[in-house]
Amino acid sequence: MTVAIDPTLLPFREPDRRHARSRLSCDEPDRRDLLCGGGTALLGLLLAGLLGQARPALADAVTGSVPELDAVAVRIVTDSYQFAVAPGRTVEGLAVEHFGWGIAPDHPPGPTLNSEFGLSMHVSSRRGEETRRILVDFGFTPEALNNNLRLLGVQPAEIDALVLSHGHYDHFGGLAGFLAQHRERLKQGLAFHVGGEDCFCAREWTAPPAKGDFGVIDRGALEAANLTVTSTERPALVAGHGFTSGQIDQRSFETLLSPSAMRPGLTQGSGCDPARLSPMDRSQGLVPDQFRHEIATAFNLKGRGLVILTSCSHRGVVNAIRQAQAVSGVEKVHAVIGGFHLAPYQPDYVRRTIAALKEIGPDFVVPLHCSGETFFEIAKAEMPAKLIRAYTGTRLAFTASAS
Repeated sequence: MTVAIDPTLLPFREPDRRHARSRLSCDEPDRRDLLCGGGTALLGLLLAGLLGQARPALADAVTGSVPELDAVAVRIVTDSYQFAVAPGRTVEGLAVEHFGWGIAPDHPPGPTLNSEFGLSMHVSSRRGEETRRILVDFGFTPEALNNNLRLLGVQPAEIDALVLSHGHYDHFGGLAGFLAQHRERLKQGLAFHVGGEDCFCAREWTAPPAKGDFGVIDRGALEAANLTVTSTERPALVAGHGFTSGQIDQRSFETLLSPSAMRPGLTQGSGCDPARLSPMDRSQGLVPDQFRHEIATAFNLKGRGLVILTSCSHRGVVNAIRQAQAVSGVEKVHAVIGGFHLAPYQPDYVRRTIAALKEIGPDFVVPLHCSGETFFEIAKAEMPAKLIRAYTGTRLAFTASAS
């Protein structure tokens, strides 16, 4: 069952009309009024000189009920940990399959999965006879990402959209190398979803254990791969099956810790355009990261509810869930998967988060990446039936309700 979206639940600003489409057709009536005015066209030309085709396009906004899907399978391509001999399990509506070693009956052990402090997830969804495949985040290195995609049987040519949750290196570090290796096989004009211009800012890590350069997205690599860089500041559809949360409003008790700082400005075509940032983030120097651009990605599974990929939850895992509920009009949450960014917080804060999750009532909670051992230990005691352990290579196959 789909539920129409109540616009009063969306606490977002109107679309930023400074965004230009890199592949704009002014014959499309829903986009013509927004994008084909003279001022927007002029700005598009100016940005083209700086950013080439890697300037943001406007995404197809969520304007009605979100699609209902018959199946959603989430493969953890890269995470911090791999347990090759973990047994699988099946519970109602979910099959958990773990990946073992790179072995076979006819040859000795070969390459196996690489784990690192980063996150990448591949989602395959089905609606009737239609299948869509989405890659969400790209881990820390292209060596791990490309190796794991190959071993897991993910075909880059079949990917229908790319999503970057936020501009931290442990989520985009593998991107340029992935594009360099596979760009000839990727679909032309493949959508690359980001949550805003500040995603592209150069960053420095300012938290323990060591401070230093935290990288910047190679916009030239996006252009060379002919991606359609797509801004999803507001909720937007992804490959016609999933949807992004849009920028995540801070509406709960959750507080934002800023382990990084961003440096506005463009250098040799990479970086971020200060004019396109929030006025609070425009500066000549380092700006504490507020992650205004962070987005979650969600899917509406028929008869079950939302499957939400939080990725890193800098703006709060509860906030990300509430945002996806408000965007979709779907209250029921079937699963929450991803980094919950609770490792830096004290146990009392973690307990408060778990209490909020219990109130929301997801059927399954799958902590990855930056969730932290404290969260897992407390959640195992507080919600053992809901907690699912996943590793690099794990596949979580969700099926719709038969009723």
